[in-house]
Amino acid sequence: MNPDLLLPIVTSIGWLILCCVSLASFRLGWGKMLTMALAWAAIFGGMFLVVEWFMVARGTASALM
Repeated sequence: MNPDLLLPIVTSIGWLILCCVSLASFRLGWGKMLTMALAWAAIFGGMFLVVEWFMVARGTASALM
């Protein structure tokens, strides 16, 4: 493992724990919590794909020049 990636991994785990605790504080049913978690996962996954696509497209465009 690259030591430069250790801090982002630890902070990501911390943010994930914070999100789970805040979601649990609403005391919703399991079905509603799962629906909300999947919706947020879809939002962040979609944003990740958009950013990755942009980075790949920019890299491809710079390779063509």
